[in-house]
Amino acid sequence: MRTIVKGKNYEVSDHIRAYAERKLLRLARIVEDPTDAIVELAVEQHRSDRDSHIVDVALVIDGRPVRGRAAAHTHKAGIDEVVDKLERRAIDFKSKPRARLRPATEKAAIERRIADGSTGPEPAREIVKVKSFDLEPMFEEDAITRMEELGHAFFVFVNAEGERINVLYRRADGDYGLIDPVIRGMPGGHRGRAGR
Repeated sequence: MRTIVKGKNYEVSDHIRAYAERKLLRLARIVEDPTDAIVELAVEQHRSDRDSHIVDVALVIDGRPVRGRAAAHTHKAGIDEVVDKLERRAIDFKSKPRARLRPATEKAAIERRIADGSTGPEPAREIVKVKSFDLEPMFEEDAITRMEELGHAFFVFVNAEGERINVLYRRADGDYGLIDPVIRGMPGGHRGRAGR
């Protein structure tokens, strides 16, 4: 597993870089697939120093993107905390394989239920997880880079050009699409970019 350590408006020292690489070796023993672990370090202003050092880690475990975040009084403490979290998640992934089969169409789902002998209605779907994250303004090119680093198929961000929430997604043809929502009746209008 290759570890990429970078700073977000922060110069990462060789000492901290080596520390992060050494700590993430613990995950390499658990994760069978060769994957890149991207570690992003930042320092944010807070009332208290105990949450000012931010550590974000993104990697892929068994084909699934996994992220971890910690805020601590030093980057070393944050790295320790986030590696502990990711190690627990990696062990969970290994011990509890999850079926992530999604039918391509409603017809495929119905055919599968009939084949399984279930003719009743599909069970109601519910929200089982809510994810919150900080948004910071960025340009579309930066959002593409960030989405690719994370290995996601979509990325939610605040577009620095219009200061509105946008959704960047990867299209089936390999290009990108951008959803720029507009609330009807609100001032500001639409940017009117065709082909998106």
